[in-house]
Amino acid sequence: MSTPRTVDRAFETALYDTADDALDTAASLLAADPAADAELGRRGEEFVATAWRRGWQPADLVRIVRRELDDVHVRLVAALIRAQAPHDRARGPRWAAQLDDLPDAGTTAPPRTDRFSHATAVLELYRLLLRLPALEPLEAGAAGEAPRRGRENRPESRALARIRALLAKAEASGYPEEAEALSAKAQELMARHSVDEALLAAQAQGSATSPDVPGACRIGVEPPYEQAKAVLLDAVADANHCRAVWNEPFGFSTVVGFEADLEAVELLYTSLLVQAEAAMTKAEAGQRAGGRKRTKTFRQSFLAAYAHRAGTRLRAAAEAATTGAADANLLPVLASREVAVTDRVERMFPQTTTTRLRGTADAAGWTEGTRAADAARVGHHRPLKRG
Repeated sequence: MSTPRTVDRAFETALYDTADDALDTAASLLAADPAADAELGRRGEEFVATAWRRGWQPADLVRIVRRELDDVHVRLVAALIRAQAPHDRARGPRWAAQLDDLPDAGTTAPPRTDRFSHATAVLELYRLLLRLPALEPLEAGAAGEAPRRGRENRPESRALARIRALLAKAEASGYPEEAEALSAKAQELMARHSVDEALLAAQAQGSATSPDVPGACRIGVEPPYEQAKAVLLDAVADANHCRAVWNEPFGFSTVVGFEADLEAVELLYTSLLVQAEAAMTKAEAGQRAGGRKRTKTFRQSFLAAYAHRAGTRLRAAAEAATTGAADANLLPVLASREVAVTDRVERMFPQTTTTRLRGTADAAGWTEGTRAADAARVGHHRPLKRG
């Protein structure tokens, strides 16, 4: 029997039939034919390349495999992504950063196990990859768009480097007042950086430079309490001239905006999430010391209040910085960019629904979350959009 035929038979048996006995039969076929390993790996790389054509990106694949399967499958998919990368076209620095964030090459190979168990894990992974639906394409030039002027054309600015440093200090600080000042300064710098980028892009319009158009990225929204975390991400996006659409089944939000603003959202959301979780742990300790049990409702309410309050604070800081930097040309530029972002969102997501927060009835959690957001220095929150 030829090696490709072994793989074909295994796939026919296992990938299109979800029964456990079908998986066992197919794994037995592969385990009995060591010569099939290379062909099995090649087919896996094809599954990965197909996922890219369907709009998935490296971080998306790792995230869905981690959510649906086990650590061994995460190692397998990371190894496949690395193996496929040299045969792929160049896709820009955001993609390259996701490749760099995969587990180190020395840890991607699965631990030694018997051939049957290894084949079973591979087939379980391929079943998942085979059934991945198409996602909205994020890459520049998708859907007939003009290429956007992104960070692939420039190194990281001094402003972003300074913002990173401020947020790192805020996360490490054990003093609420210091974290408050650092986070507020970071948002102020983000707003000023956004204004500078908008004016530079407006000046480039009509020149040989490619027009600046909105881009998009996906940011993971991990369990537990992902609904409240999605609201926090939405608040950060809104304060930084972006729009976020949450995909609950796949554990991410798609954020649409101009490149400098997308970078700001990624940085600030990650930092505020770290600060919120640290503050929640401290608040829970206080609850226990007072004789009250920590509950899921307390944590959900805490994070929801934190997101609500953080959104108000972020927008106020951004508006103050924008007002201070305003000139005669700024308002029409910002207005046109907002229209462009809205247009991109509506084309990517012609149908969205809204959802309201659940499980936020714990008054103590809401109070503590509001207090923590005030300490982080970060109105009424818009309904959370879901794709």
